[in-house]
Amino acid sequence: MNYNKADFLASYGLSSQLPLSDRPEVVFSGRSNVGKSSLINKLCNRKSLARVSATPGKTATINYYELDNIYLVDLPGYGFARVSRSERERWDDLINSYFAHTDRCQLLLQLLDCRHDPSADDIVMMEYLYHHNIPFVVVLTKADKLNKTESAAASGKFLNYCAQYGCKGVILTSSQKGTGMDELRDCLEQHIVEEG
Repeated sequence: MNYNKADFLASYGLSSQLPLSDRPEVVFSGRSNVGKSSLINKLCNRKSLARVSATPGKTATINYYELDNIYLVDLPGYGFARVSRSERERWDDLINSYFAHTDRCQLLLQLLDCRHDPSADDIVMMEYLYHHNIPFVVVLTKADKLNKTESAAASGKFLNYCAQYGCKGVILTSSQKGTGMDELRDCLEQHIVEEG
């Protein structure tokens, strides 16, 4: 896949707007401010393909990006309390509606901050993925904040912990330094070939 040719396609804020899928989709999931937009930008060698904000909860829509014969799908971040109840309910409806069509998602990348144990919301998300048989890989973000010993320990710890939810693997990444991008691209291409 030519990651340099990725393009923004559309944003959808309501479940009724979600398009019918005509190709495999790779989904990015994680709590607010875990680094989904930064990861998409680094993966595609772009600085502003996905909007990056220091303010948690900024992505309130499902954003689609076109990459060769697949879509990259960026879900709204979860677990951020400083939004209204009605806005949180809209997010929940949007995400649940997306996953109601589980044949859309060929692979989900569950982003977790490598410096912290999974939050209660992260665990709920992984339980959801396990229950609905949605294949996922854990992508650990912010690896540049750890030294080599800490990085190796984090990878092993998360691999052991997340295996109980059916996780297919753990990839340690840094959007700042580019760590893990080749491994992540290999994972996507292998999975799309296998599943698509």
